[in-house]
This record gives sequence, C-alpha cells and structure tokens, in this order.
Amino acid sequence: MVPFLGQAAWAQDEAAPAGQADVSYATLADLLEDDAARERLITQLRGMAEEPADETATADEAAADTPAAIPAEKVSLPRRVARTTQALAEDLGTQVSAAMAAFRDNQSSRAAIDWRALGQSAFSLAVIIVITVALFLVLRLLAHPFYARAGRWAQTTETGLSALIQRGSIMVLSLGVDILVILAACAGGYAAALFAFGEAGAIGTRESLFINAFALIEIFKALIRALFSSRYEGLRPLPIDSHVADWWSLRLRWFSGYIGYALMLVVPIVNVELSRAMGSVVGLIVMGTAYLYAIGVIVKNRDLIRQRLENQAVTSDGAVAGILLRIASKSWHVIALAYFTILFVVSQLRPEEALPFMLKATLQTLVAAGVGMVVLSAMSRLIGRRLHLAGRIRDRLPLLEDRLNAYVPNVLRVARVLVLITVTLLLLDAWRVFNLAQWLASDAGAHAIAMVVHVAIILLLALAFWTVCASVIEAKLASGEASARKSTLLTLFRNALAVVIVTFTAMIVLSQIGVNIGPLIAGAGVLGLAIGFGAQTMVQDVITGVFIQIENAMNKGDVVTAGGVTGTAERLSIRSVAIRDLSGTYHIVPFSSVGVVSNYMRDFAYHVGEYGIAYRENIDDAIVALRAAFEDLKADPTHGVNVIDDINVAGVIALADSSVNIRVMIKTNPGSQWAVGRAYNRLVKIHFDAAGIEIPFPHLTMYFGEDRQGHAPPANLRLVGNGGGGNVIEDHGGPDGAPDADNSRPDQRARTNAPTDRDFDEADS
Repeated sequence: MVPFLGQAAWAQDEAAPAGQADVSYATLADLLEDDAARERLITQLRGMAEEPADETATADEAAADTPAAIPAEKVSLPRRVARTTQALAEDLGTQVSAAMAAFRDNQSSRAAIDWRALGQSAFSLAVIIVITVALFLVLRLLAHPFYARAGRWAQTTETGLSALIQRGSIMVLSLGVDILVILAACAGGYAAALFAFGEAGAIGTRESLFINAFALIEIFKALIRALFSSRYEGLRPLPIDSHVADWWSLRLRWFSGYIGYALMLVVPIVNVELSRAMGSVVGLIVMGTAYLYAIGVIVKNRDLIRQRLENQAVTSDGAVAGILLRIASKSWHVIALAYFTILFVVSQLRPEEALPFMLKATLQTLVAAGVGMVVLSAMSRLIGRRLHLAGRIRDRLPLLEDRLNAYVPNVLRVARVLVLITVTLLLLDAWRVFNLAQWLASDAGAHAIAMVVHVAIILLLALAFWTVCASVIEAKLASGEASARKSTLLTLFRNALAVVIVTFTAMIVLSQIGVNIGPLIAGAGVLGLAIGFGAQTMVQDVITGVFIQIENAMNKGDVVTAGGVTGTAERLSIRSVAIRDLSGTYHIVPFSSVGVVSNYMRDFAYHVGEYGIAYRENIDDAIVALRAAFEDLKADPTHGVNVIDDINVAGVIALADSSVNIRVMIKTNPGSQWAVGRAYNRLVKIHFDAAGIEIPFPHLTMYFGEDRQGHAPPANLRLVGNGGGGNVIEDHGGPDGAPDADNSRPDQRARTNAPTDRDFDEADS
C-alpha cells in the first residue's frame, strides 16, 4: 500500500470488518476526485517506479520494522498517541485540500443538485423531527409524576447501607424509565416515517439518520439528567445545589445535542448531497467550535469548581468520598480537557463512530465509577462497625471477638485497594487505553487472576488458622485454670506457631507468584549453618532453654535464682528468661549463662528462723515461747492457711559470742515462706517480751589505756540519773576533769544499768 493511502485510510481500515472493502474503495474514489490528492498520489507512484529493483527487498524489510507494521495490540501507548496525532494532522490537511477543490468545482456541483427533491426530503425530515420530538415531550410530561414521587421517596429513606442501596435502585429505575420514554418516542418516529410518508414499509435515509441520532443523543442526555437531576433533588447523586446542577445540566445537554446532531445528521446529509470533503469540513468546523467553547467554560470555572469540591470534601461523611473529592478538586479540569480533546480527535479520525464510542465510554465510566463509589462507601461503613459473636462463642473464646475486630479493618482496606484497581482497569478499558477483555482472555491475564485468587485464599486460610489457634490458647491462659507450667508452655507454643505459620505462608505465597523457593530453601539452610557456627552462644541458649522447659525447671511467675540473679520470672522465651529482682530491676538472663536454677516455688517451702537468747535465760522457756508464737501464727486467718505442718524446733545450733541460738523450721506453701516468716518473727518478739526473755544485743567494752608502770588511770565517770530507771555516764576524759568535747554531746552519752554510789551505800547498810 502506498504510504499516503495507508495514512489517509488508517482510521477506516482499523474500524472496518474483514470483507467490507467498499469503505476503502469510497476513500480511494474521494482521493481520485480531489485534484491535489490525485497529483500527490501520482507523484508517489512515479517515485516508487523509479526506485531500483534490487532495493525492493530492502524496502520491504524496512517497512516490516516500521511502527505501522507492528500489530496494534503490541504498540505502546506513546507510539499510538504519536500515530494518532500524525494521522489527525494528515487527515485535516486532506480535508482542507478536498474542501478547496470542492469549492473550485462549486458551479458544476450546483447544476447536479435537484433542489426540488431536496426540498421534499427536507420537509419530510422536518415532519419526522417534529413528530418524534413532540411525542418525546408528551411522554416526558406523562412520566413527570413518577419522577416527582421517586424523588420524594428517595429523600425519605433513612441513612445506612440499605438506604444507600434503596436510593441507588430508585435512581437506576428512574433512568430506565427515561430511556424507555426515549425509545418509545423513537418507535413513534419510525412508525410515522414508515407509514405516513413515502411508500408503506419503507423509510428514508435522512429520517433513519435522525431517529438513530435522536436515540443516541437523548440517551446521553438522559445520563446527564440522571447525574445532575436539577428538577428532582432526591434523585441527584451529586452533592451539589439545585441551581448549580441546573446550570451544568442545561449546558451539557445543549453541548451534546449540538455536537450529536451535527455529526450524526448534518454531516452525513452534506456528504450525500454535496461531497464528503464538504461534510468533513463541516464536521471540523462544528467540532472546532465546540472544542473551543468547552475549553473556555472549563478555564472560566476552574477555580470556582475547585473551591466547591474542596468545601464538599470537608463536609463529607465518608473518608473515601473526602479523598476522592480532594483529588477531583485538583484534577477535574485536566479530566474535562482530556475528555473534550478525545472527543475532538475521535470525531476527526472516526466521524461515523465518534458519538457511539463517546457514549459507550462515558456510560461505562459512569457505571464503573458509580458502582465503585457505592462499594467503597459500603466498605467505609463496614470498617466503622464492630462484629458481635454469639454468646456461646464469646464465652468459650473471649478474645476472638476483639481479634476479629482488629482484622476486619485491615481486610477491608485491602479489598478497597482491589476495588480501586478494578475501577481503574474498567476506566482504561472504556477509553481503549487498555483492552481488559483481551487481557483477561490471554494467558497472562488468566495467570494473574489465578495468582491473586490463590494468594488471597492462602492468606485467608492462614489468618483463619492462626486466629482460631491463638484464640484457643489465649482462652486457656485467661481462664485461670492452667497451671504455671501449662501457661508457660502455651505461651511458647503460641510464639512458635506464629513463626511456623508466617514462614510457611510466605513460602507458599512466593511459590504462587512465580518465585522458585528451592534455591531460597537451600540458601536458607546454608545461611542457617553459617549462623549456627557464628552464633554458637545463641544456639546454646536455645538448646539449654529447651531442656530447661522439658525438665520444668522454672515457669512464669516463679521466684528463682538463675545466673546469679534472684527474683520473679516475668517472661520466658526459648532463649532467655526475664527476672525482676526485689529492687524492681529487670534482668534478662540468657540460658547459656545459667548453670544452676534455684526454684523457690516447688511443692513446699520452709521458713528457717534462728532466734538468739541471752546466756542467763532458760532454753526450755524460750522453746515454749517459740511454740506459743507458732500456735498464734496458725490461728492467724491470713497466714495460718499457708502453714502445712507442725513447727520443727531443731534446738540449739550455736553458742555464739553474746547469745544462745535456737533454730526452728516452719513448712509452708511454696511462695509464702517469706510472708509467714515475717509474721512469725513479729509473734516471737511479742512472746519473748511477755515472758521476759532477753534477746541479746551487742555489748561495748571501754578501755582507758595504761601508763608506763602498767597501771590504768582512773576513769573520770559520773553517773547521772535520768529518771527512767537507768543511768547516763558522762566521760570527763581529761586529767584536769574538764569534759571532753566529743563525749559531751547528748548523742555520745552511754546508757547503763550500773549501780550508783547510793546503791552501794544502801547495800552496805
């Protein structure tokens, strides 16, 4: 094919089905009628004939690599845009050249026109237009009560998901009634064209063109009316005022009617009655005027609409709606300019298919966006709700409800992302940027969908399994029936189960998305071996921890001594134990540093007490007092329940420097030995005081030194009575009898029970 012909007929060849060569023939005939185009064609043919014969193969090979030879489904989007722009520019040049040639041949064309037949055809067409439009207006008037009632019904619905679905159903029903009215008017117009004019059972081309154009254009206007619904506020899906909706609805309907009837009625008639070149020029003028008008309206109202959308986003109830409104406020003018630019380009490249394509693309866009908004709004409402399980399930698994309510928002957010991706793909498919049906039918599309479904099923099953297992384990832990060992083992099992589930789920998901996990597993084995050699202490921690748990050496909550630290075991893992000591310090002790575990909480415990009495006291009396204190301890309601055996008096264990020490042992429940010991010590002091048994305290020996002859100087002491039965010794220290400064302070005075001079006098008498 000659390059000029290929570029000029690109749109026709791509749209025409196989076997319909008459469209290409008509294009070729138009080119031959055009003097300028015919001259260029002849020049190109002569140039091709003068090329050397031996370069034919090279030219064919080069042509095979040109963008035009690449299949349409493999052409990238930038290349398609460049190809379309090139075809548009060349088509506009061809149209202008053809129009100029048609004007030069204007005189001969006038002679060929049958003005009488043209007038009769125009009259018949005008009558059909009047009948169809009048029938449409009458049917719309008859349907007005239904629209008014539907609007009031939609306004009285309550809020919530069911009300949203109900209101959406009312809007769809109203749109359906509007389309039925249009189809009924078209049917009436067809009947009038078939039986009222011309031969019965036959319809003229012009009348058929009008009725088809009327159906498509009015359906498009019905979509605009459904979107803005300026007269029936309850049926308006957009959150805008009535006067704003009326302004946009009126202008968009006028704009679509102007373009639609011009391209689908006026241009085809001009093509038939005058020439295709004249029809192309008329279409170019109509679309150029409409395009400039649309740009002016968009630029003029850019800031106003942006401000209104931002205000609406602030007052919006749903988070998704607010985000979408903010995005729309910043990009609505770009979307509108792109829409009218696409309309202008398609009308020039494919004039016969421009409006059907735009109608289908717009309808698919509105449906996809509307359904997506409804689904996203429903998901937003579900995210804010809380799941409530049945009473039996909640009693058996008390933490399952909270866990599910923590999962549901995240699952719905993932579903929201999938909905946005689906809506985006539908929008790209509507404007033929991406062929969704072809991709779904291909191996890549089927594999991608299967992969997403399999991954979703795997993740849901893993999440469900973990939720059930974790809820059962936590229910056992929260019930209080599990022992300390069982609680420790359940906690370790829950942590190990989480690691296993995450590992296996990640491996399976990677295999589903096409990652070969064989080398990954082998690499993990080698890496684990290397880590094992490099982290022997950690491995030793784990192995020692396993044996400690097997031997039940300690459990959570036990008071233990491990690694030189004594305290309460607050957390046990497979590698370490966390101990909080008496001062509140938190210690993490790795099991590799634990040689001996001392557990103070096994089976039973002893309070071992050693009580010293003075040498002058009777030992048997002291033992009696110790037993009496034990009897009072058993009668104590707080500590008596923890005593599980009679007191064991071991007897005298030491004759110390200033006391005789007696040991007793009290058998208690594990963990209560310290509290029992404190309570028993209190009772021992009370009973010793009541029996007059002295608990000795340290004695002080005073040494005054010696002179050179070995004689000790006399101590200069004075006994001062304090009225409390004892005496205070004042040390005057110096040889002159002056009081020593250090010993004259009140806190340096020593209390004594030594006899006074008066006591000696009384004894002598």
